[in-house]
Amino acid sequence: MPGPPSDVIRAVQNGQRFLVASHYNPDGDAIGATAAMGWLLTALGKQVDLYNRTGLPKTLDWVGLPAALSTAAPRGAYDAAFVLDCGDLERIGPELTAALDPKTIVNIDHHLGNPLFGAVNWIDPAYSSAGEMVADVARELGVPLTGGLAQAVYLSIVTDTGYFSYSNTGPRSLETAAELLRLGLDTAALNASIQNQWSLERIHLWSESLGRATLYCNGQLGLIRIMTADLVRTGTTVEDCEGLINFVARVRGVRVAVSLREHPGLVKFSLRSNGAFNVQAIAAEFGGGGHRNAAGGHVPGSVEHAETALVAACAKHLEQEPA
Repeated sequence: MPGPPSDVIRAVQNGQRFLVASHYNPDGDAIGATAAMGWLLTALGKQVDLYNRTGLPKTLDWVGLPAALSTAAPRGAYDAAFVLDCGDLERIGPELTAALDPKTIVNIDHHLGNPLFGAVNWIDPAYSSAGEMVADVARELGVPLTGGLAQAVYLSIVTDTGYFSYSNTGPRSLETAAELLRLGLDTAALNASIQNQWSLERIHLWSESLGRATLYCNGQLGLIRIMTADLVRTGTTVEDCEGLINFVARVRGVRVAVSLREHPGLVKFSLRSNGAFNVQAIAAEFGGGGHRNAAGGHVPGSVEHAETALVAACAKHLEQEPA
C-alpha cells in the first residue's frame, strides 16, 4: 500500500516551525489527527502551534495535546502549515485562510473530491481517517506510535470507522489498531473516555429529534430534523447532535439516512448509507462532499425546502440503484 509522498516527508524534515489545523466544529478525526501530528512534530524536536476555529469540543476535552489548541488565527511565518481532514480550505475558517501563506500549506486528507488546495497535497480515500495517515508519516520518520500519539491515532480511526463497523474499515485500520495494542495502548480506558461523554440534556435532544423521524421511499430513506428551537429548549449545542443520524440508519430497511440541522439562512445536512450505496454523489449535487457512506453539505433556505430537495435527490438515486 502506498504511504506518504516524499514531499510530505520533506516538509516535516526540512522545517522547524509548524502550524497544525483542522476543520471547525471538529469531530474525533479532526482532533485526533491534529493531536497526532502535533505529537509527531514534537517528538522530532519541532516547534508546533495548534489551531481550530471553534476549539476543542467538550466531549473531547480530555484529549492530550502537545500544545494549547488556539481559536485565534496565528500570526507570523511557518515553514509549513498542515491542514488536516478538510475537504476544502474553507473548512478551516476565513480567519486562518486569510492569515496563511498558500505556499506553506500541506493538505492531508482522505475525502473524495478534495480540490487540492495545498502547495503539497496528499489525498488518499483508501485511508479510514486523517489520523491513520499521520500514523504512516510517523512510521516513515521512525517515530513510535506510543503515548499521546497513539491515543490520538486511535481516536481518529475508531471515530471515523464507527469502531471498525463502516465500509472505510480496511486492513490498514485494523493493523494499525493492533500495532497500538502491541505497543501498550490501553484501549478499554480510551474507549470509555471517547464514549462516555453524554449529558442528560443530550438525551432529551435525541428523544425529541428521533421522535420526529420520518420514513420515505417505501422505508428506504429515514430522515430527522434538528431545529434551532430544539437546541435552545434542551440546553444543548451543535456538539450534541454528533452521532444522531446513525440511529436512523439502524432502522430496518433504511438504505439512506438524512439529518437536517437548521442554521440561519441555511440547513446543514448529513447523509449516511450502508454497503455500496454512494451518498457522496448525492451530497455533490448540493456542493457538498465526503465519502461513499458518509457525506454532507448545506442547502440555502428553510428546513422544509431542504427536506423536499434532499428527499427528491435521494429518491432518484435509490431508483437508479435498487437494493
